[in-house]
This record gives sequence, structure tokens and C-alpha cells, in this order.
Amino acid sequence: MPNNLSRYSTNYQSSRSIFWGQRRSLGSLRDQGGSLVTDLVPLRRNTQFQLLWAGSVVSQLGSELTRLALPLLVLALTGSPGWAGIVTGAGVAAAVLVQMPAGVWVDRWDRRRTLITGQAVRTVNSAVLAALILTGQVRVWQVVVLAVVDGLCVAFAEPARTTSIRAVVPVAQLPLAYMQEESRAHAARLVGPPLGGLLYGLGRAVPFVADTVTFLVALLCSIGAKVPRRPAGEERAQAKRSMRRDAGEAIAWLWHQRGLREVCAAVMVLNLLGGAFLIPLIVLVADRGGDAVTTGTVLAGAGIGGLIGALLSHRTGALLPPGKLLITVVTLLGAAFAAMTIPLGPWWPMVPLALFTLSAPALNVVMDVVIARMVPEGMLGRMDAILTIVSRGLAPLGPVLGGGLAALLGGSGALLVIGGLLLLTAAGAAAVGELRRFTGAADDVPAAS
Repeated sequence: MPNNLSRYSTNYQSSRSIFWGQRRSLGSLRDQGGSLVTDLVPLRRNTQFQLLWAGSVVSQLGSELTRLALPLLVLALTGSPGWAGIVTGAGVAAAVLVQMPAGVWVDRWDRRRTLITGQAVRTVNSAVLAALILTGQVRVWQVVVLAVVDGLCVAFAEPARTTSIRAVVPVAQLPLAYMQEESRAHAARLVGPPLGGLLYGLGRAVPFVADTVTFLVALLCSIGAKVPRRPAGEERAQAKRSMRRDAGEAIAWLWHQRGLREVCAAVMVLNLLGGAFLIPLIVLVADRGGDAVTTGTVLAGAGIGGLIGALLSHRTGALLPPGKLLITVVTLLGAAFAAMTIPLGPWWPMVPLALFTLSAPALNVVMDVVIARMVPEGMLGRMDAILTIVSRGLAPLGPVLGGGLAALLGGSGALLVIGGLLLLTAAGAAAVGELRRFTGAADDVPAAS
């Protein structure tokens, strides 16, 4: 599923030129001051970025392994889809709750130290869970606690990584960097779930041991990247500022971006309902006779569509303004969830899932590029936190909602309900003129409905 659907461009027209500009030679690009950039090192030779990217690839692959294995483990321990939803939602809730102070601290602290510390704690946390499973001592409450710890680490590590990329990649190369980032995410979703199902079939602890190894590799890559540290004088200056003032500054920046308030409200609902599908899908595939490998292969549909969509994102991102693109994405997701219930066997849900995810990457890439270009570097951590909170404020309830609906209505019934609610959300969003007409351009002026 898309991870950053709320991160919309606040200057859509500039985003169009960014993406179509990739077709020009690097020698014709200009930097922020308008000067010609003629001596850019190709992104593939940017060792710092490529190490960050490689570490993230491996780490996300491990996370995708356990994305399926974790609810399967909880279902095996409790037999309850509701508990599986609670465990899955616990980590998301922890990340969202501390996102704002984490974003402020990331802007104040040494970004290299923050990134490495976050990766190290996630490595140890994953190793503890693997050890508990191997020794047969694992309990549901322990899984919840470890999920919360991982969520707290994500709240710090992800903004630190965002600011690190901006620190090591020239502005002119950000479109290429974020396209590579988006491709990484969907490639992991393509390979991870079926591999996770396969490894879980070999033994409950196997995917979690593999996840620990991936975190260790990511940690070593983060160390090797040698991200520039924040100057000591800048750290001291930031430390003297009020945290409330720092947070308020970022909130005020977002509040004054015309149309974003309505977009963010719609995306909160989108991520709530979009995050509710996993447990019902697992139940649906099992009801149709599928095993863990089948479920993982079905989930790989998101990786197939997403990877293709990421490679085409520089074109598809220029077709629609953000408001209309949001409405389109919500509509397609609702239709995809409803289509999964067509009784064509355990493999069928893979098809609508792959078709939907063709549309999502362009939205993520456009947002990442434009936010990185527009937001001052000293505010990137806070803005990453604000956008994450806004977009995922209701997301922790998604797995709980999905698990509850699956327990009450079964997999097919739950997916039909979730799909119907998404279609209603799309209709409501289309009825809001400011959202429908939102382009994110600097001169966007809300018109009367």
C-alpha cells in the first residue's frame, strides 16, 4: 500500500517541470540560485546516497517479510484476527504519537547519530523477537511491546533518513533520487510477502531472523554513508529554541498552503481504510484454501503494480493535479477491494491489487520532490513529522478495524464494507470544490463552490 499519500506537492506546476525536466541532460539543469549545473556527479556514483538507498532496500525487504509473518504468528498464537490487528496497529500508533517531538528533535540533533542509533535499536529489537520465538517463550503481550519499540524507532529514523538524503543529494537530482526511492519500496513489496510466507512455512522464527540480518546490514550501510553531521553551532542554536515554537512554525507553514487542509483530511480517511485490508485479505485467502505462500504471492501484486507505477511516475504524475489524482486513487482503491471478493479462487485478489498500485507511486514521488525543494533544510524533520501525523493520524485504527470486521463478517464481507466506505470517501472528496480544484500551485486561490 502507498505509504505517503498525503505528501502532496505545494507547487504542482513546478513538479510538472521537475519530472519532464528529467528528460533533459544534466548539463541543462539549474540549481536553486538559477545558475547552470554542469559538474553534477551522476547519482549512481553518489556513494553516500547509494549506501543509504541500499541499506533501506535491505531493511524494507526485511520489514516486508515480517509484514505478513507477524499477523500469521499472532493468528497462530491466539486464533484471533482481532489480536492480529491490534499487534499490527500498535507499532503504527507508537510512531504516530511521538512523530511530532521526534521531528523536532531530528531537526536539532546530529542527523548521522540519530539515524545510526535508530537502526541499531531496531536491530536489537528484532533480534529479541526472533530469540523469543526460537526458544518458544513468545507471548502476545511481548509482541505488542516490541512492535511499539519498533514504531518509536521508526518515528526518529525515518525523518533522520529524509534529512540525510536531502543533505547528500543535489537539488537538481532529487527527482531521480526519489524515483529510485519509490522503486525500492515497491520492489521490496514485490519480493517480501511471498518470501515471508515461504520462510514462515519453514519455521515461525525464520522470517524474523532474516529481518534481524537485514536491519544489521542497514545499520552498516548507515555507518558507511557518513552523512554530514549538523554543525555544532547550529545544534546549540536549535537547542535554545522552544519545542513548541519549532512545532508551531512547521504547523503554520502547512496551514497556509492553500487546499492542503482538505487534502490531508481526505487522506486521513484513505489511510484508515487502506490500512484495514491486510487481515481481511489473509482471512479471505485462507477461506479459499490458500496457505501462507499463496497469501504472500497475492500481496506481491502490490509490488508488481507499484514497481511499474514507480518507473512511470515521472509521466503519470504530470497527468492530473493533486486534488483530482487523490480522488482517482481513492476510487481505484475502493473498487480494488470490492473486486477482490469476486469468487475466482485464492489467487484472484492479486489482480485488482496490482492494477490499483499502478496509480499510487506518482503521488508519492511528486510530494517527496516538491517538499524537499520547498521546505528549508532546517525544517525538513518537523515537516516530515507533521505530514506523517496528518496522513496517518487514523492509520493505527486501520488494522484494528480490519481485524474486527473480518472477525464479524469474514474476509469477503470485510473487504466489501471497506471498499464501499472508500467509494463514499471518493464521492465526498469530489463534492468539495476546494479539494477537487486543488493544484498546489503557489497562486492557488480557493474558488467558490
